[in-house]
Amino acid sequence: MRTPAPDERPVALTIAGSDSGGGAGIQADLATMGAHGVFGTSVISAVTAQNTRGVSGSHVLPRDDVEAQLEAVTDDFEVGAAKTGMLATAELVRLVADRAPAFDFPLVVDPVMVATSGDRLLEPEAERAYEDLIAEATVVTPNADEAEVLTGIAVEDDESAEEAGEALLDFGAEAALVKGGHVPGERVSDALVTADGVTTFEHPRVDTDATHGSGCALAAAIAARLARGDDLGSAVEGATGFLERAVRYHYDVGEGPGAVNHDVDARNREARAATAEAVQSVVDRFVAEDISALVPEVGTNVAGATPFAERVDDVAAVDGRITRTLSGVHPNRGVRFGASSHMARFLLAAREYDPDLRFAVNCRFDGDVESALSDLEWPVAEYDREAEPDDVASEEGRTMGWGARQAFEGADPTPVAVIDRGAVGKEPLTKIVAANAETLAERVLTLEEVLESRR
Repeated sequence: MRTPAPDERPVALTIAGSDSGGGAGIQADLATMGAHGVFGTSVISAVTAQNTRGVSGSHVLPRDDVEAQLEAVTDDFEVGAAKTGMLATAELVRLVADRAPAFDFPLVVDPVMVATSGDRLLEPEAERAYEDLIAEATVVTPNADEAEVLTGIAVEDDESAEEAGEALLDFGAEAALVKGGHVPGERVSDALVTADGVTTFEHPRVDTDATHGSGCALAAAIAARLARGDDLGSAVEGATGFLERAVRYHYDVGEGPGAVNHDVDARNREARAATAEAVQSVVDRFVAEDISALVPEVGTNVAGATPFAERVDDVAAVDGRITRTLSGVHPNRGVRFGASSHMARFLLAAREYDPDLRFAVNCRFDGDVESALSDLEWPVAEYDREAEPDDVASEEGRTMGWGARQAFEGADPTPVAVIDRGAVGKEPLTKIVAANAETLAERVLTLEEVLESRR
């Protein structure tokens, strides 16, 4: 008989509808909570027949059944935070509002009124009943359309989002997160309004319609982080960052646009060790094969991004680069995440155009390297530092992202090599990219072989 080794986790609760398609509702909430390291419990308010294309049917559970579920969970579990989603009827909204004053844990109220597909999920009378529930909320998280229904204020920009948020505080909520995903624009701006002021969380809009379940996932992520002990500001910041990644790397499922990827952060964390090992394998090959002929004066670095990389600290590289010595090439230190902001920014920007790219290396560039690249007939792009805008050149770290955008935007096929001809005080370089570590190593060693054959 084995000794048990229980895993203690914070507990969160979701009170919402069931989505047969798995992308939203209870299913999305539990998946998100689990991915955040939180044990998820549930109270199901309604059962819907829906998929990635829309809602075809809905059955609301009797009030007594919903109340019994709520009693069962709160009587047994030490709930750290809860969130509400689809409550469907005024009766169920009032039920939760009546029970909420007894909650000794934070409550996230997501006033689900309309599905992403446009289908109505709430009775008009229930919309009016939300005022009492919002009064019990630690934070209420309406999108622009829901905020307008609740407050009568059309959310069209940061100013109106703040105004709507303040109106929701007047209902009694401690905070309001007015989401900007439904407001047109190149960037999405979410406004967290509290009695202390407004904090805006902004990120580039992802060009996709696969946002099914995004509101559910965001509210569940906030609740999970609150259950873990985060303060509200940190919980919202982390949750909005999670959602940006979850939307960009959405699940391609169903015949509709798809669904947000609730597991994306967990899967990204799991890939870190393998990514670092892959970078190390490339470094080891370069040392064994001695690629001195391709190492520039500034040194070479190998960068590897996790499959769902979005930030510099999602990219592993050699700490201190690889340099030439009398006995060959050697890394100065080991591989770690965040070790090379320059290579990370270049690779992250390149992935905006080809998300399959995960590895990159910088090599020297001169006439001989250019001729060798021509012999190989690889797709090659370049960028001209002379065309770099002053505001980019003056800010440390922005050149790499700008250069990658110049090289990859509109390129077909994806370049294998990108030439940076340098500038005053800037050494010319060649950057080689690949989808996997083995291909990257082979490309560099092939380039060196052709380069040596020309001498």
